[in-house]
Amino acid sequence: MANSVSFLRRIVFVAGAIALGQAAVQADVKLPSVFGNHMVLQQGQKLPVWGWADPGEAVTVAVAGQTKKTKANKKGSWRVRLNPLKASKTPVPFSVKGNNTIEYKDVLVGEVWLCSGQSNMEWTVSRSANPQEEIANGKHPLIRHIKIPHRPSDKPEQDVTPQRGGWEVASPDTVANFTAVGYYFARHLKGELDVPIGLLGSNWGGTRIEPWTPPAGFKSVPALKNIADNLKDYPKKGGNGNIQHQSALALYNGMISPLKPYGIRGAIWYQGESNNGEGMLYYEKKKALVNGWRKVWKNKKLPFYFVQLAPFKYGNRNPHDLAGIWQAQLSALDIPHTGMAVTTDIGNTRDIHPKNKQEVGRRLALWALAKNYGKKDLVYSGPLFKSFKEKEHRIIVKFAHGKGLKSSNEKPLSHFELQGPDGKWFPAGAYVHEDELIVTSKAVREPKNVRFGWNQEAEPNLVNGAGLPASPFTSEKSK
Repeated sequence: MANSVSFLRRIVFVAGAIALGQAAVQADVKLPSVFGNHMVLQQGQKLPVWGWADPGEAVTVAVAGQTKKTKANKKGSWRVRLNPLKASKTPVPFSVKGNNTIEYKDVLVGEVWLCSGQSNMEWTVSRSANPQEEIANGKHPLIRHIKIPHRPSDKPEQDVTPQRGGWEVASPDTVANFTAVGYYFARHLKGELDVPIGLLGSNWGGTRIEPWTPPAGFKSVPALKNIADNLKDYPKKGGNGNIQHQSALALYNGMISPLKPYGIRGAIWYQGESNNGEGMLYYEKKKALVNGWRKVWKNKKLPFYFVQLAPFKYGNRNPHDLAGIWQAQLSALDIPHTGMAVTTDIGNTRDIHPKNKQEVGRRLALWALAKNYGKKDLVYSGPLFKSFKEKEHRIIVKFAHGKGLKSSNEKPLSHFELQGPDGKWFPAGAYVHEDELIVTSKAVREPKNVRFGWNQEAEPNLVNGAGLPASPFTSEKSK
C-alpha cells in the first residue's frame, strides 16, 4: 500500500512538473525572427518592437537607454514604439523582459532597406563579377544581411525562420551569399554616409510581381479590379493542395508579411523578366505593389527604387516585348518617391543575369543619396524622356537629367526611329543641339512619333554628362 501511495505521488509530481514546464513555455515572451543578434535598427523613426506572450503578461523593452512597458492583449500580442534612435556604429543594448528575458547582441542603428524581386535581386556576390576579389574584400562589419527563405503562404504570416540563422555581418566568410545588388547598394551608401546598413533580403528567382503584392495594393488600382474583386480566391492552390507561389498574394503572405512593420528606410526592387510581354499592364501592377507596401508599412512616402531590366534576347519572343516593359518601368516614375536605375549599357544580351551588379547597386544608391540623404549636386539619373515636338520635318526631344547629352563611345547616336503618318517606323539619325536631341530620317517627311532603344537587344550609346545611360522610350501613347 505504501508503495502504491509513493508511486501515485511520483506520478502527481511528474505531471505537475510537466504542467509547470508547459506553462513556462507558454509564458515565454517571444519576438519575430526578423529581430536577432547583429541586426540593424532604422535610425530616425519611431520603431515598432512587437511579439507575443501570455495574455496580460507584462513586457518591458529596453533599447539604447529607452525603456517601454506594455502588456500582452487577450490574444497574447504586444507592441511598443521606440522613440527615434540615433545612428550607432557601436552596439546598443536591446533586451525584452516578460516572464523570461531576451537579450540581443551586437545591435547597430543605421539605415535598413528591403531588397526584393526575382533572380537578379537574389543573385549573390559569389555569382557576380569579380567574386573572388569581392569576397576577399568583404570585411564590412557595418553591413548586415538577413535572408528570408522561399515560402508561399495562403495567409499573412506573422513570423518566418530566416536562412543561416538570421542576421549576418558582412565578412569574407558570409558575403558570398548576400544579395549582390543589395550588398553593392549598401557598400556605396556606407561609403557616403558612414552609418550601418541593414538589408532585408526577401526575393525569389523567376517570380512574377503579383505574388509579392498585398491585398491593399490590388484594391488601389482600378485596372486590377479582376484580382481585387476576387482576393478570397488567392493564392491559388494546385491539385495536390500546394500553394502556387506565382499566384497573387502568395509571397506577400509568406515572405513580406512576417517582416512588417520592422523599421525600414525604403525598398529596392529588381523584377520584371517574368512579366515580360505585359506592356503597360505591368505599370499598373507596379503601382499596386508600391501602394500596397506603403499601406502595410504605414508610410505613404516609402522610397521605392527599382532597376530597369537589361537588354536580353528572349528566345522567340517578339523583340519589342521587353521595350514594352521598359516603357512601363519608365512610366512608373510618375509614382511619387520612386527612382529607376537604367542598365542598358551594363547588360549581356545572352545572359539574363548580367554579372556587373556593382554598378547596378551604385546607381540605385545614387537615387537614395540624392532623394533621402540630402546629397546635393549629385547626378543620380540618366536622361529620361520629357517631351517632343515636330519642327521642319524633324523631331526635337527634351530630357530630364539631360545635361551634357553625348555619345558614350563617340560613335553616332544609335537606336532611334521615327513614325510616319501611316504608323510605320523607320530608322533615324540623331544629334545633340544645346542639350536637346534632333531626330531625322529621310524616309519620314512628316514624323508623328519618336522612339529609342525599342528592341530587346538594343544597347544604345546616349548618355548624359555623368555617363549615365538614357532610358529607352516611345512618344507614342499606349493603346
